[in-house]
Amino acid sequence: MEIVTSGKLTKVKSRHKPGVSKQTGFASPATHYLEPTIDLNQELIVNRDATFFVRIDGDAFKEHTILDKDVLIIDRSLARNFDALALVIQDGEFKIQRIPRGFSEEEFTVWGIITYIIHHA
Repeated sequence: MEIVTSGKLTKVKSRHKPGVSKQTGFASPATHYLEPTIDLNQELIVNRDATFFVRIDGDAFKEHTILDKDVLIIDRSLARNFDALALVIQDGEFKIQRIPRGFSEEEFTVWGIITYIIHHA
């Protein structure tokens, strides 16, 4: 017996690939309506790692136009600017309020800035 080649086995360079089905008949009249879907994460979130969603239970925050079953998008990485709507911790409880001018962390702790309010229909 004579050895012609030796060494490692090599992968097959060409494999059979199944064919793609060809469309038969008339084309769909709705093909020009195909558009990419809207990704709300891409549209509404700036910093994914620091963004949280909170669902509201009750109408306690009507003065901020936040109603029962609304969803708040809260970004913890944003700056604490004057008059921004924020989720704060005051006296051990979560509250929603606007940041007053010249606030101190002794009054309350800003947990995050509310960037969007998604209303329940």
